[in-house]
Amino acid sequence: MEPSKKRILWIDDEIDLLRPHIILLNQRGYDVTTATNGEDAIELASVEQFDLIFLDESMMGMSGLETLGFLKDIDPSTPVVMVTKNEAEDLMEEAIGRKINDYLTKPVNPAQILAACKKFLETRRITEQKITQDYLQGFTEISRRLYGFQDWSDWLDIYIKLVNWSIELDKHPELGFHQTLKDQWRECNAEFGKFFENNYESWLRGDDPSAPKLSPQIADKFLLPKLQNGRPTFFFVIDCMRLDQWLMMEELIRPYFTVQKDYYCSIVPTSTPYARNAIFAGLFPSEIQKHYPQWWSGDALGVSEHSQNAHEKQLLDALIKRKRITLKNELSYVKIIDTDYGKKIENDILRYARNHLTAIVINAVDMIAHSRSDYPILKEIAPDESAYRSLTKSWFQHSSFLGMLKTLSQIKDINIVITTDHGSVRCMHPVKAMGDRDTSTCLRFKYGKNVKTEARNAMMIKNPEAYKLPSHGMNTNYIVAKEDTYFVYPTDFNHYAQRYRDSFQHGGISLEEMILPVIILEPR
Repeated sequence: MEPSKKRILWIDDEIDLLRPHIILLNQRGYDVTTATNGEDAIELASVEQFDLIFLDESMMGMSGLETLGFLKDIDPSTPVVMVTKNEAEDLMEEAIGRKINDYLTKPVNPAQILAACKKFLETRRITEQKITQDYLQGFTEISRRLYGFQDWSDWLDIYIKLVNWSIELDKHPELGFHQTLKDQWRECNAEFGKFFENNYESWLRGDDPSAPKLSPQIADKFLLPKLQNGRPTFFFVIDCMRLDQWLMMEELIRPYFTVQKDYYCSIVPTSTPYARNAIFAGLFPSEIQKHYPQWWSGDALGVSEHSQNAHEKQLLDALIKRKRITLKNELSYVKIIDTDYGKKIENDILRYARNHLTAIVINAVDMIAHSRSDYPILKEIAPDESAYRSLTKSWFQHSSFLGMLKTLSQIKDINIVITTDHGSVRCMHPVKAMGDRDTSTCLRFKYGKNVKTEARNAMMIKNPEAYKLPSHGMNTNYIVAKEDTYFVYPTDFNHYAQRYRDSFQHGGISLEEMILPVIILEPR
């Protein structure tokens, strides 16, 4: 079945002079209807559907601008291209203000008309053809690299490509690449898990020159140098934010800031008590426990996650003092865990800008991830990865966080650093884990005495000290889930497997949880 012809309405009181253009458009497969005045054009547009309208500005009777208003009232989605001899800037601005879609100056040549038709009528088809070609090439390239020699930079590049393709293909679901991309994500995560397990210890020892920056190095690398210029500095840590989620937010802040991105790798477990404490302390968890035992409860059983990160201000303050940095005034620290408090901080943000350093932790993205498991309506709103990204963007668009950034963009001499402690992964495959009653309850990692699972599903950490993790005496070990698995105890296995299937979790080893952005914003 042949696709229906695209319909064009061309309005011009000298339409006979444009017959060569109209014949050309007919030859190119377009169906062109003509009108010589605004009144006839409005009547036609009221009863027929057109895909594109060419509109002369200067006509007898109703002017082009007047006609434009009526046409937009009839169907605001139909693109209108104004064609005129008048090059006056004020006319152009008036047309733009009335939502003209394009503007051509007479005399027009066939190439200009064809270009306008392709722009408004063929862009999607041309774009989809190009995307299909590029994705298939990209798919082949990633598959080739997946089984060759890899270092951190290879995985960073692969991950960024996968994220960008995920966002791009969200816009073109009709291309049918959803399952292909999903399968490639799984394949890449399986190989990344092997790569990480084989290399992580050498990264921790510091004997791999290609190693990524890790959580404890973030403040030293990206935050503390900013303090040297004396400007007010804001350090935002968005709990549980993935790269794809940041890219959705970035679209909304680019009018206000230039954006510079770098990347780092989270330590394991990719859980807030470990990863975020490591960021603020500039130390690995075992080092925090050793040097600041009064501030470490990061893996204490039965302690709430909020309490496990209750000393982030003290840890950051201690880091600043160890580095012999003198602040102009006291470090300010804020943790936003509800909407009302976020709005209060947004309203007070200029007062915080008087401080040398303000650290702000925002929990909203983490709350979205975990609430999706608890509330069926959220799972209905965000049934898959694409909708999860969209939900994050919708939150950010109306959030106090965006309000803060907009206000701060008005201050030219300011430092803004944004990062996250870990990402999250959509968990689809339950695996059995065994341990005693004192074993931790996390779904993506567990620690305790003789904790066990199948080796193919997890990284087994039998010597926590080598991984710079706290040890809890003899026979204490950790298991860290890989790919999209999650741990369930054998007791009532099917019930809990079903309850947590298709939930976003963190703590384990996956591209989404571990490869994280660090963003530097400069006001425009």
